Amino acid sequence: MINPAQEPIAVDRARSLHGMVVSPHTPASKAGHQVLQQGGNAVDAAIAVCAALSVTYPHMNGLGGDGLWLIYDASTQQVHGLNGSGRSATYLDANTLLNGAELPQRGAVAAMTVPGAVDAWWQAHQRFGHIPWASLLQPAIALAETGYALSSSQFRWTRKDRDLLAQDIGAAATFLSAAQVGDSIQNPALAQVLKTLAVDGAEFFYRGAIAQTIIDYVAPLGSPLRLEDFAQHRSNWVEPLTTEYRGHTIYQLPPNTQGLTVLQILNLIEPDDIASLTQVDYYHLIVEAIKLAFCDRDRWAGDPTFTDIPIELLISKAYAAQLRPQIDWQQARFQQGPAMGGDTIYAAVVDHQGNAVSLLQSLYFDYGCGVVPPDLGFALNNRGTIFSTVAGHVNRVAPGKRPLQTLIPAIALAHGQPQLVFGTMGGEGQPQTQVALLTRVLDLGLDIQTAINLPRWRWGRTWGQSSARLALEGRISPEIRHGLRQRGHQLQIEADWSEAMGHAHMIQVRDDWLLGACDPRSDGIAVGL
Repeated sequence: MINPAQEPIAVDRARSLHGMVVSPHTPASKAGHQVLQQGGNAVDAAIAVCAALSVTYPHMNGLGGDGLWLIYDASTQQVHGLNGSGRSATYLDANTLLNGAELPQRGAVAAMTVPGAVDAWWQAHQRFGHIPWASLLQPAIALAETGYALSSSQFRWTRKDRDLLAQDIGAAATFLSAAQVGDSIQNPALAQVLKTLAVDGAEFFYRGAIAQTIIDYVAPLGSPLRLEDFAQHRSNWVEPLTTEYRGHTIYQLPPNTQGLTVLQILNLIEPDDIASLTQVDYYHLIVEAIKLAFCDRDRWAGDPTFTDIPIELLISKAYAAQLRPQIDWQQARFQQGPAMGGDTIYAAVVDHQGNAVSLLQSLYFDYGCGVVPPDLGFALNNRGTIFSTVAGHVNRVAPGKRPLQTLIPAIALAHGQPQLVFGTMGGEGQPQTQVALLTRVLDLGLDIQTAINLPRWRWGRTWGQSSARLALEGRISPEIRHGLRQRGHQLQIEADWSEAMGHAHMIQVRDDWLLGACDPRSDGIAVGL
């Protein structure tokens, strides 16, 4: 179906026997590599990567955002889920918010959920960490103090968000100083925060001076967050969801994430011989399966403490068999969907013992709500913007509630061992890209770098669009576009290598070798030990 010769296999893909780190920014990948060299395990290295990305990719993640993890423990051959997403403010006035047509998207008023990333680092280290916590933050501290080169991604998003950032004193002072890609950026305020975290741990962030500084700044500007919200926050260890696909067990996080969506799509397409499909049939089948799965996501994916969700039914093979007849091979289903942001980072680590981490961190929108409390050096998230104002909706805004999380790290196991550790940024596109990667590797037998490099698509509605379209990278051939239009797909053609398709990364375990592949749409690298 797909000719691997369409895209060259990147010559710089990493190969190692002893450990692998991949992230969307080179200094962060190297920070994780440094920790592995020091004897740290996959969790230790992942924390170092997260902290470094918080410094060097601040437009997409940071201490003011959330983090969601899957951790494979080689000693027990178990996969553990860690939900590091924050809950909405206890004193959030839902009735007032529901009087508006839409929830506020930017500004301090949009800062309505507690940042969960730092506590996720802490909980992961408390349970699985091997080397001292303080040492894991040192690479990030050095980057914040001595400086890092402004990435092309940060440059583009800062230019786009210049007016937003200029409206906030802290954001303007922190992020509007650099003029060109490659300029050296320092963040002394963030360096000081990280130094204190290195000594005092998460307690300092949630029940100390950081929480106080955040509240003192955003509460007078309209944020509903209060000190009690920070003090009560805890990440949760959760049981991952799974399905079987081509002899592999695919792991995803449960709601409040959209992880069940990936499992549903795989169940829907599993009966088909993917390798024998034409390219038009391939795109059409998966997009139509995506639409069906998104219907259930939009109906059911929310905070399970507020709604009983029939998860086992939704991810069952029998339920997929009931849905499959709704797929028309000749005609695209007309369907709308909610608009979702998706500016996120994905990173993966595998160590020499076979432990693996798959994780995402996010502010939701680029630079979150656009607010940076002075002297802290990081932006606050606007994840609460994804709440619904529709009565009875599973994701309806409410106090103390976790909103829908688009973040879905993934791991595929075979015979109890990790085979693929993978994920992507991209909000609505995350489940779509994950299915693209899995089918290209497991069905078509492609190299993981080629699977990432091949053109991608994204179905859905992004902010500013009135209808849901099928966005295609420009490298997808005119013949495929014509075939999809004939079946009723409304197409939107993106750049040949569009960042809108996400930054997807993978680590593959094969014959004791670790292969790492980084998305050329990002500024990152895969580094082997």
